[in-house]
Amino acid sequence: MHLSSAGSLPTRCGKPAFGAQILYTSGMAFADEVGMTSSTTISKRIIEAVMAQKLAPGARLGEQQLAMLFDCSRTIVREALTDLAARGIVTVSSRRGWYLIEPSRSDAREAFEARRVIEMGLIRCTTTVSKAAIKQLKSHLVKEKAALRGKDVGLRSFLLGDFHVCLAECLGNGLLADTLRDFTARTTLIAMLYQSSHDASQSCAEHVAIVAALEQGDWATAESLMQQHIGNVQAALILQTSSGDPLAELRSALQPLSAADPDKAPKLRAQDLHTRKPKTPSTEPATYLGALL
Repeated sequence: MHLSSAGSLPTRCGKPAFGAQILYTSGMAFADEVGMTSSTTISKRIIEAVMAQKLAPGARLGEQQLAMLFDCSRTIVREALTDLAARGIVTVSSRRGWYLIEPSRSDAREAFEARRVIEMGLIRCTTTVSKAAIKQLKSHLVKEKAALRGKDVGLRSFLLGDFHVCLAECLGNGLLADTLRDFTARTTLIAMLYQSSHDASQSCAEHVAIVAALEQGDWATAESLMQQHIGNVQAALILQTSSGDPLAELRSALQPLSAADPDKAPKLRAQDLHTRKPKTPSTEPATYLGALL
């Protein structure tokens, strides 16, 4: 994918998001576009790729691959990955390398609870919101709605998640904005891992309602709407094991095949293995790390 103009790039609070100018391009010419790459640049690009659902939970982040893509030393890459590990976004194995985290169900619950405390508390402590801040939030909502009408799922996911970062910045707390960026990336991984069914248009509508309450100075309603919004996102996840049995998922997976309904099993004759027409190979290009970042 390639964006033809800066006007169509994802923005944060009315300004181009860091690294957005290359987040939705192909993996080519990283060195020319990035220039002198720092570890901060790499870590931010990985966070943005996660928020855009371009990198899945458990994805391997090879030091050599990243060094080649960003035209930098492996030492700089390692600094970026170490930073992300300290922030709870990646994990490292001495034998296997660096990987994006795969949060457990318990991790998921804690992440959403943390977001409730942070975002509801942020609104609760708000006493005034400037007209400029409301204008910036509305500008972000316009981009969300445009992304919903478009076909770029990654851009849509990025903007919906980045709303919460933008909100913290507009309410004047940059420190919490940085914290929410990491939590949003983490909950994006959780949503991908636990098959979120939350509707993007519903999420956008809830963002609109929150901004409307803030514009009216109704902090209590805005806080309540934020609580409902986070609750709705969490409720769309499959976090419960059946009957409270911690072994239910594994037990179901290891069920003998003979126990399955034979009428629903596909019937295939032995000669079909040799005479069936092979599936048409996918025409989509293979996914690789450069295209995702």
